[in-house]
Order: sequence, then C-alpha cells, then structure tokens
Amino acid sequence: MKDEEKYFVIIDANSIIHRAFHALPPLKRGDGTIVNAVYGFLLILFKIIKDFNPDYLVACFDRPEPTFRKQEFEEYKAKRVKAPQELYDQIPLVKEVLDAFNVPIFEMAGYEGDDLIGTLSRLSVKENRKIKNIIVSGDNDVFQLVNENTLIYFLKKGVKDASLCNEKDVFERFGGLNPKQIIDYKALRGDASDNIPGVAGIGEKTATDLILKFGSIENIFNAIDNNNIEIKESVKEKLKTGKNNALLSLRLAEIKVDVPIKIEKIENCEWKNYNKDKVIEKMTSFGFRSLLAKIPNENGMDEFMPKKEDNKKKKEATMKLF
Repeated sequence: MKDEEKYFVIIDANSIIHRAFHALPPLKRGDGTIVNAVYGFLLILFKIIKDFNPDYLVACFDRPEPTFRKQEFEEYKAKRVKAPQELYDQIPLVKEVLDAFNVPIFEMAGYEGDDLIGTLSRLSVKENRKIKNIIVSGDNDVFQLVNENTLIYFLKKGVKDASLCNEKDVFERFGGLNPKQIIDYKALRGDASDNIPGVAGIGEKTATDLILKFGSIENIFNAIDNNNIEIKESVKEKLKTGKNNALLSLRLAEIKVDVPIKIEKIENCEWKNYNKDKVIEKMTSFGFRSLLAKIPNENGMDEFMPKKEDNKKKKEATMKLF
C-alpha cells in the first residue's frame, strides 16, 4: 500500500461511549453489570474497521482530574448534568476491549481527550508524512480540527447514522465559517453545553456576521479600536464590555494541538497483530456472542471486510473528500 493511501483513525472514546450508552437499552452480562455502552462502542469500532481498514488506530479519553480550562475558569462545564454511574463504570471495560484489540489508549491529566485528538491529528504533518486522519466523534467541538489532512467521521444519531465531513461540509454546517473560525464564533456566541460565557448580548447571527466580515476575534477588536463604522454602536459597546470574556472564551474553546504526549512516531499507533483468542475470550465474558463472527482477524482484515479491490475503491472515494 502506498504511503499516501494510509489512514490514521482517532477515536473520541468518551463521546462514543456516551452516545452508545444513551442509544442502546441497558444490556447486562451474566453478573448483572450493564454493558450497553461497551456493546455500542464495539459496533462503531467494527464499522470503522470495515469502512476504513485503518493503518493506524488509537482511542483518546478524558481524565477525571481538573483540566487547565477548569483551573482557569471554575465554571467551565459546571452546568452539565452528571451522567449515570452505570456509564462511568463501563469506561474501564471499554479500555479492556481496546487493550485486547491492541489499540493504543491516550489520556493525560490536565487535558481533555479533544486536546489529545488535536495533537495526534497533527502528528503526520509534524513528521511530514502523507497520512490522512479520520476523527471519529459525535461532538461538534472537533470540527475545528478539520483541514486538508483531517476528516470527521461524525455520528449524527445513535450508533449507526454517521457521515464523513470535510472542509466544505464545515463551511455549510456553520454558515460559511471555516474550521478555525468556529473557535472565534464560540468566543463571541459562547457555548451553553460547555458553559463557555462568550459575549453577553451577542447572538448567533451577529457572531457569524462579525466573523465573516472581519475574519477573527483579533480583527474585530482591532476594528473597534479604529472606530470602524461597519460595527453598530450597540454591538461595539457589548464587545467592549465583554472583551475579557471573549478572550477567555477563545482560550476555552480552542482545542490544543501541542500536548506533550509520549509518542515517538506514528508507527507506535500502527494497528496490527493483536491476539484474537484474547478478544474472543473478552467478548464472550461480556456475552456478546452475536459479534463474534465479526471479529477482525489478527492482521486487521476479517470476513466482513470488502475484497481488496473493493476496499481500494472505497479508499479512493474517501480520498476525494480531502
């Protein structure tokens, strides 16, 4: 396989676990432990393998410790309703499954999984490698990471409805904004789900119009300093009053791409040579007998994978999205 055809799939594990938990009924294994999120995660994992046959595959997790965002802004994500304990209890079980499949796991205290995803998505560029990144997530935040080397495999509903999104899709989804401008938009508009304050009184349309006109938060405030007449006086006053919140929100909204993760080179993320017997044993312990026939073989291919020629066509079709 040529180098330019290689895929690096990065799984937003917490996002997928949450989606699977809420999409599926409370399945239980023999001892009564709820394992619906594990089952849903596996469905998505197998679909990823089937659709992309990744050369490199990793999963990124959040950590329970406060992140740098929480340390800077105590109210960050403070309004989120805590998920049921049955969900959190399944995170270690998902890690057991990933370990059985020999999928590297990345997590780091002080950072969110998104920051590790962002950093890993820039790894191939840092190494000057022609490798295409596919981020698997159901979280809108990761759209800011899309570029000519990175797509989002976005789960829209449940664990089956997903689409592959490129820069054009981001442009259409966010009213003409490019991926980097999503950060500036959030800095103005705020984000209720993460409790990012934004600028009081600046709504969705005004935030979008300002960024489309001036390009960035920095340019907007430069325009205000120069008394630009294109900005209404009422909007200027709101921006002046809320400038500190806007700059804070900008820092909170931006996904880090320079986390000091411990990885020597992208080959450390290569997906291959796991112990299939170990996987069968693990899945049987969960009671997932219906999935046993879909377990990939040790070299990453399996019975439900397309033939080599079909797989080549699928990769070529995906490449056109970049």
